[in-house]
Formats: sequence, structure tokens, C-alpha cells
Amino acid sequence: MILQEIFLALMIAGLFTGILAGIPAMLAIAGVPLVTALLASAFGAFDLSYLSFYPARVWGVMSNSLLVAVPLFVLMGVLLERAQLAENMLRVLGRMLGGSARGMALAVLLFSAMIAAATGIIGATVVMLVLISLKPLLDAGIPAHRASGLICACGTLGQIIPPSILLVLLGDQVGNTYLEAQQRAGNFAPIPVSVGDLFAGALLPGLLLVTLFGLYLAVTIRPARTIVMPTTAGVSRREVATTFLPPMLLILAVLGSILAGVATATEAAGLGAVGALLMAAYTSNASRAARLLIAGSGLAAFALVALRVAGLGRADPGSLAGVLALLAAALILAGTLAASIRAWRTGMFQAALLETTKISGMVFGIVIAASLLALVFRGLGGDRLVETFAEGFPGGEIGTLLMILGVVFLLGFILEAVEIIYIVVPLLGPSVLSTDMSPVWFAVLLAMNLQTSFLTPPFGFALFYFRSTAPGSISTAQIYRGVIPYVILQLLALGILFAIPGLATWLPQVIFG
Repeated sequence: MILQEIFLALMIAGLFTGILAGIPAMLAIAGVPLVTALLASAFGAFDLSYLSFYPARVWGVMSNSLLVAVPLFVLMGVLLERAQLAENMLRVLGRMLGGSARGMALAVLLFSAMIAAATGIIGATVVMLVLISLKPLLDAGIPAHRASGLICACGTLGQIIPPSILLVLLGDQVGNTYLEAQQRAGNFAPIPVSVGDLFAGALLPGLLLVTLFGLYLAVTIRPARTIVMPTTAGVSRREVATTFLPPMLLILAVLGSILAGVATATEAAGLGAVGALLMAAYTSNASRAARLLIAGSGLAAFALVALRVAGLGRADPGSLAGVLALLAAALILAGTLAASIRAWRTGMFQAALLETTKISGMVFGIVIAASLLALVFRGLGGDRLVETFAEGFPGGEIGTLLMILGVVFLLGFILEAVEIIYIVVPLLGPSVLSTDMSPVWFAVLLAMNLQTSFLTPPFGFALFYFRSTAPGSISTAQIYRGVIPYVILQLLALGILFAIPGLATWLPQVIFG
């Protein structure tokens, strides 16, 4: 037993050393456990037969229909980012809020909250915010460090506001870990945890975080002067409708279909990807006929989803409603084909597919590598050590939960959120998920905690993306200084959520019973 513990400690130390040394996370997470397993087997501390389960684990990951939602949500976000709708949305919001320093800061926050629900890709969001909002913020008299912190913090909202890729991955891991932990505890019929539960559970905490950010901006930013907008005239209703209605309808269709229980996360992600493709093609100087076809197909898709959510989506194929539904489906198919051809000719589709492949490959590489890590960890008796440690930890299950949240927060300084999910949840999660604690509350607490990992130096991804895009006149010290208040606000929101579990559990109970 002592020998196993020694190799377990060596594996953990080697894992962090490899990541900090700059080795790609996927290689470090898979390579260090494999080398540790081979060395431990030479000393009789590890049974290599454990590794025979690894192909089945990989097959389970790649055949998991839930994880298909990841590349589809990524594609949705990439297409919306390349459709260049964001700049118009921010410009209109800034004019609606008066164009002052405070108004511009609040416009960036509100815009980020809306676009977060449509993209959920932190890199694309931060880079886009730097390009379209940094100069207006600075021109309005907001100091560089405040503007930097605002952009970095707003760029992370897509990790907690659904639909979020982070919540999809958490739903997969927490759901599987919860079922296994409950069965080991003697409950052989636990209620499964779905991604829809997490989407509903994260909605109010996400709005809470946006509210805290807004209050902070309203108090700390003075309306120093009005910036010079491209157009200073009032905003017409038509401009507001054409700017905000399409992305809002897409968000409502995706979230509404999941929360209403008429579509799985994967099906809703497919709907989002098609909707984003239609919007991207519509804004790419298509012909009038193509625009009419694309717009008609988009409206038909939204109408079908709305009818299905309202419980009116099923109809006899021979009835008038059934015929109209088939005609609407044919219109959607024709519009999607036209949009695909248009986006392909402009090169937008190829670029979006390439970016989606890169991001999805990184995510799935970490997922597969983490499966090997969890396997070797259990083969070395790590699960028994964690269980024994959790049982002796003061404070019971709440004390253990606080310990897990503390570990996740500290890991956020050196690891990326996906890595933390697939390392921490299967290893430490069973100690609390085997109790009566709400798995939805646990998952949303983790999501809120993980969001801080994108802002905490030295490896916060939002900081990396901002640094790579922002001008050299803004120093790294200014960026770090600017994000500190938002990290504190995120921890405050985490504390409120910890004290009031109903923020995460009330809405799923109302929607799903």
C-alpha cells in the first residue's frame, strides 16, 4: 500500500510538472499515467490488466451521443463570430445607452451576456471584444486596466450562461459520476442528471453574476464624457429589431427546445449550428432571392420549434397541419443548402469547420487522455485514499464540498477548465455525489468556480487571448490588475450560490419536476 501511494504521489507531481513545462495537456495527462503504470508494475504496485479496460473507455467516450453536442455548439459559436453581427449589436447598444463611459461599459456587459448565450467560446469572444470594444472604452475615458478587466471578465460569461460547452462537459462527467456513486452507496435507481438540468440550474446564477458586474460598473465608472459614435442619431425600432431579433430567436430556439424537453442537448446544438449557418450566409452579401429563401427557412425552423415547445408540433401526416409541416421542412432544407453553398463560396464555411475541428480535437483529446488518468489513479488505489480522506475531513459533506471547491480554485491557476473537469470530478466527485447532495447544485458550483480559472493568472485563458490581441501599450500588469475585482465578484457570486442552493435547484424543479 505504501508503494502504491508513493507512485500515486509521483504521478500527480509528474502531471503538474509536465503541464507547467509546456508539454501539451493531452500528452501530459495521458503520458505521465502510462509511464507511472509501467514503472509501478515493475515493482508490483500496479496490475497492468487495468489497462485492458482503456479501449472500452475510449469507445464509450467516442460513442457518447451527448458529447456530439460539443463540436456542434463550437460550430454555432464560430459561425456567429464570423457573421460579424457582434459589431452592429455593440454599436446599437452603445447608442441606446447614451455613449457615455458608464453607458459604453454597460453596453459591453449586456452585449457580452447576449453573445455568450450564442457562442460560449471564450477565445472567440475575448478576441472579438478586444477588436470592437477596447478602443471605444478607452476613448470614453475608461482607464486601460479597467477596460482590460471588463473585456476579460465579460469574455468568460459564456462559460456559465447556457448553452455552454463547459456545462455540456460537466453534465457528462457529473451525470456519470453521480450514477456510479449512488449505485455504490446502495441506491440503484437514482434520478439521472441531464444537461438540460444544468442549463436550467445555471441560468439564475449566470444572471446573478451579470447583475453583480453591472452594479460594480454603475458604482465605479463615472460618466466622464461621451464618445464619438459612427452615428449619433437615435436608434430606430427597425434597427433594433434587425440587429437583435435574429440572434435572440436563435438563442430562444436552442434553449427553449432543451428546457421544454422537446430536444436533447445534441439535437438543440444541431439546430443552433444550422441557425448560425443561415445567419452567417444571410449577412454575406447574398442575392435577394437567396436572402429571401434563407430568411424564410429560418423563420420556418423557429416556427416549428415554437409549435413543438407549445405542444402542437405533432400532427397527422395526412392532415393540413402535417402537410404544412412537411412543406416547412422542405423550405428549411432548401434554405440550409442555399446557405451552405453561399458560405462555402465565400470561404466562411471552410474556415469555421477548420476552427471547429481544432477546438473539438483539443477537447476530445483531453477527455480521452483523462480516461487513462482516472484508470491508473484507481489502479493505484487513489479512489480508496480519496474516500478515506473525505470521510475523515471535518465538516461532513459540506466540509468535503468546500475542500473540492478550494482544490478546483487552486487548480484554476495552472490548469484549463476542461482538464480540471475530467481530472477532479471522477476522482473527488464521488465523495459528495454518493450523499443526498443535489448533483445540479454541485455541478453549477463547479461551473461558477471553474469560470474563475479563465481569469486567474498566470494561465488564465482570457488573459492569454487578451494579451495576444490587445496593443502593446497595455501592459500585462495592467491586465492582471484589471481582472482582480471581477475575480472577487465571481467568488462573491459563488458564495451566494453556496449559501442559497435554490438558485441552482429551483428552476430545474419547476421545469422538469
